[in-house]
Amino acid sequence: MPAAGECGDCLQHPSSLTHVRAVFVYGFPLDRLVPRFKFHRDLAAGRLMANLMVGVLASAPRPDAVVPLPLHAHRLRERGYDQALELARPLATTLALPLRTDLLLRVRATAPQSELDAGQRQKNVARAFAVSPRLTPPDHVVLLDDVMTTGATLDAAARALLRAGAKRVDAWVCARVP
Repeated sequence: MPAAGECGDCLQHPSSLTHVRAVFVYGFPLDRLVPRFKFHRDLAAGRLMANLMVGVLASAPRPDAVVPLPLHAHRLRERGYDQALELARPLATTLALPLRTDLLLRVRATAPQSELDAGQRQKNVARAFAVSPRLTPPDHVVLLDDVMTTGATLDAAARALLRAGAKRVDAWVCARVP
């Protein structure tokens, strides 16, 4: 029997994620704050978002590690910072959780997801992530990202972690697009 709240699409295409916690719905004022943080180097906006996330996520099941969704090296050079890492640092510190930036690698550059429809998003991120070959992920990992739209990117990252030995992969996001 499906869990309460599961949509038809989720039943037809099960996610690799065990649970997703979105702190906010992507709407006002997050629809103004996130782009400032993500595309305009407003790191103070990111710190505010991380602080707001802590209050909600403090009661979430405790993972063995928080893993920020990594950018590809090319996009990191363009942007100058990784927004998921900027959210994950203060969150992991405040919640006293291990932050693992060494575990998940973005091995393939992808087109920006914001320019693609749902089907294209899945194809775009297929095999875009890998776990560092010398490492084994802990049993319970939480992927951290700023915004979840279709979940394709988080699902692709979760699949890589599960293939490498993780038993459970959850996602924590600041906002979820309705």
